[in-house]
Amino acid sequence: MIRKAYKYRLYPNKKQEEFFIKSFGCARFIYNWGLMRKNQEYVGNRKNLSCFDLINELANLKNEKTWLTDVDSQSLQMALRNLDNAFTAFFKKKARFPRLKSKNGGDFSFQLPQRVYLKGNKIKLSKAGLVKIVIDRQFNGKLKTTTISKNLAGQFFVSLSVESNEKPIKPIVILPDITIGIDLGIKNFATLSNGEIISNPKYLKKSLSKLKRIQRRHSKKVKGSNNREKDRIKLAKAHLKVVNQRKDFLHKLTYNLTHKNQVSTYVIEDLAVNNMLRNHNLAQSISDVSWGEFRRQMEYKCLWYGKNLIVIGRFEPSSKLCSNCGTTNENLKLSDREWICDCGAKHDRDLLAANNVKTFGLEQYRRSYGNLNACEDDKVHSVARWSSKKQETLKSNS
Repeated sequence: MIRKAYKYRLYPNKKQEEFFIKSFGCARFIYNWGLMRKNQEYVGNRKNLSCFDLINELANLKNEKTWLTDVDSQSLQMALRNLDNAFTAFFKKKARFPRLKSKNGGDFSFQLPQRVYLKGNKIKLSKAGLVKIVIDRQFNGKLKTTTISKNLAGQFFVSLSVESNEKPIKPIVILPDITIGIDLGIKNFATLSNGEIISNPKYLKKSLSKLKRIQRRHSKKVKGSNNREKDRIKLAKAHLKVVNQRKDFLHKLTYNLTHKNQVSTYVIEDLAVNNMLRNHNLAQSISDVSWGEFRRQMEYKCLWYGKNLIVIGRFEPSSKLCSNCGTTNENLKLSDREWICDCGAKHDRDLLAANNVKTFGLEQYRRSYGNLNACEDDKVHSVARWSSKKQETLKSNS
């Protein structure tokens, strides 16, 4: 079973827009109400309220807040289920503690678990009727969850979560000759161990002057005026264009990588992107390359298309370790794009890192799952063994 999401553009009429906006507000209100109820109950009685307990209290709340009956009841229940999922993610240390949703925070969405039907170029939603939809991709499978959302530019979308009987392709055997290491960077988006270089499009940097100009014009308008709202929409659309350009680039890149017939395995680093963003000199450039989104897409596309993905530790000295003699250049700076080892080997920083990432990944797989033909080589063994010991030392010290 595979679950995929298909996102389409919606074109509601004025009445449907009002209903969607009201549903966004009600879902946000119920989420915040449920969060406060859980906190109050835990602080007062040390009792953890489940989503089912909160759903049972909805009937009494609707008697007090009669406007909650104007929207679909299941969208309110889904808001409480999402709150429960947020707490589960927090206790698993995958997310921070749930916070109250702001009215102006940009999170405009609600979910419907059922009673959604596609009819030609329209979609039937509970209490909203038939809404015009633009379907650019067909799908086969059982519709599970529907999410209606709106961005800051005022555009409406529907995301359909579809479960199909399609089974993931089993990954093929890992072979060193058809394995590629990927080193992510800022100057170049990625350098592959086979020598291929993927340039960084730098969409934000190219659009920065235009964004600043629109932002300055927007800030000078009178608050609450129609002209200020018009400029706010222009600014949101300008930012949206950058986001769409970046997503388009990443989707095309990850699709091309996972469809290389001559490659079976990819090795990447586990980068601590949030920690890197604390460097204010590089934060904007790091955000623009979207390393986290690249990894996320590689993970699920490798699962879909039968490729292997190995993620090595973040403490591996991929750029500093000489692949010829195994010594480490501790004095290597970020500005040094090339360096010469004491053994006489000349290294390109990014290409060396990509090859070392590949080596570390193969050794990590060999240690975990069995022998690997490529690791019969003494150089590979010595470099990989040193790397694994160094990583264990760093982990124990931390």
